[in-house]
Amino acid sequence: MSDYLKNLTVFDHPLIKHKVSHLCDVNTGSKEFSELVHELAMLMGYEALKDLKTKDVEIQAPLSKITTPVLAEDFTIVPILRAGLGMVDGLRALSPTAKVGHIGLYRDEETLKPMTYYFKLPVDNGPVIVVDPALATGGSAEAAIQFVKDYGCKNIKFMCIFASEVGVKLLYEKHPDVQIYAANYAPGPLNEMGYIPTAAGDAGDRLCGTVSYKPNK
Repeated sequence: MSDYLKNLTVFDHPLIKHKVSHLCDVNTGSKEFSELVHELAMLMGYEALKDLKTKDVEIQAPLSKITTPVLAEDFTIVPILRAGLGMVDGLRALSPTAKVGHIGLYRDEETLKPMTYYFKLPVDNGPVIVVDPALATGGSAEAAIQFVKDYGCKNIKFMCIFASEVGVKLLYEKHPDVQIYAANYAPGPLNEMGYIPTAAGDAGDRLCGTVSYKPNK
């Protein structure tokens, strides 16, 4: 296995594969696209958050008092705006007490480099999961993770639906301590616009309905 793949977890569940296929379909509309992203984030969250710490508490069950585990820490979800917002509610469904930060980045269409316009995190020392549907060039993800690190966070993960070889390599080079979780991995080059050729196009546009890839009839 190549070193840069050591930090990558690609989900092999049939439900995840099924939903990813529908995301890629040009006939999937904005509402369904948003619902699929929500569902994928929730399904992936079970694995990405499996190492959250727990503590034992005593509760009154119907027949007796029992000692049982509950979460001992909150985690913070940090979506990269705007597409990352589509993954937030899926993760919050797993833990309604999760906090949410925001990083506003956009990609310069000429240089393909990320530009920052907004950054806000809650004050918390717990785990952080940075989310964005696509890890293509990796520039936005790398910049977002660096912002979170500079803020003082140490336990950081990155979760996406589509991951490219280019993006995974960059994150491994810049942030070898960050585990990546993806529903789909695409080896090989990006296209001339910096997109993953086998993915769902611009996730932000498809979530918001600002572009349609449906063929003209």
